[in-house]
Formats: sequence, structure tokens, C-alpha cells
Amino acid sequence: MRTRKVVVLPYDIAWRTAFEKIKNELEEAIGNLILGIEHVGSTSVEGMSAKPCIDIDVIIKDHSVLGEVIRGLATIGYIHEGDLGIKDREAFKYTDKPHLMMHHLYVCPQNSEELHRHIAFRDFLRNNIKAVKKYSLIKEKAAELFPNDIDGYMEYKSPCIEELYKECGLK
Repeated sequence: MRTRKVVVLPYDIAWRTAFEKIKNELEEAIGNLILGIEHVGSTSVEGMSAKPCIDIDVIIKDHSVLGEVIRGLATIGYIHEGDLGIKDREAFKYTDKPHLMMHHLYVCPQNSEELHRHIAFRDFLRNNIKAVKKYSLIKEKAAELFPNDIDGYMEYKSPCIEELYKECGLK
């Protein structure tokens, strides 16, 4: 689900409810195969400006259940895309889910470095209003400068992300 138009909005409390709705649908399909479902990314941080797209990490024990998870997600319209170049993070796309907010879905084993980074960064931001304000301003400016260029948007905010990663002990 590659973003075409870059839109960054002020935090919206409705993003929590949107996550819960997606989570419930996922749990019905694969709840017996997973360890948990995490709301990650900017929409999971109160006060954070964000692209209106929910980022979700589904946590599995290890790769031994991945095949069953892929099949379970397929029954509710998700299509496995592979790791897209990021180790231990399996991406899924979907079609025809107008009842759910736009979202990115990933499945990660519990020992995944990418999962750890998502949760550590989210938790750092949830506990650091100064960082939230700084990152929000950068994202808003990036969207203003690159409204039709997701790569330009990502590149513009990258130095800020790297700085915040260092602050919270990530590489």
C-alpha cells in the first residue's frame, strides 16, 4: 500500500478506535496463532501529527507459524508481499476493506529487530512530548515540501528520525 499523496494531519483520537477495529478483525482470523498485535507508528502516539494510516505489527512466536498466519490472513483478504527487504518483518497488502481505516500490516517474530525498533521508538515518543512536537513539525514541513513525493518526504524527515533513534538508544 504505497502512499501516493503525502498528507500529514494533526493527531486524531479516532485513530485508537480505528486500530481496535482492525485488531478485532485480525484476532478473529488468527488470534490463536499469534502472541499479540501492536499499534505502532505515528498514529499510535498521542499528540503526534501523522499520515492517516495505521501501522500494525502482529507478533508471532517464530517463523514456524508464519505459513498458517499467511493462510489465515488470506481468508480475510490480506495478500502476503514478503519481507520487502526488511529481515523478520513480513508485509501484507489488502483490497476491498472500506470498513477499515487505511493501514499497513506486518507480521514479525517476537525476536525481530524491526519489531523491537518499532515498539522502542513508539514508547520513547509516548513518553517524550518534546520529541513528539519536534518530529511532528518536521513531518508537517516535509508534507508541505513534498506533497506528491513520498521518497522526498521520507528523505527530509530521515535526519530527525536518526537523531531521535539515538536519543532513545536505537541505531
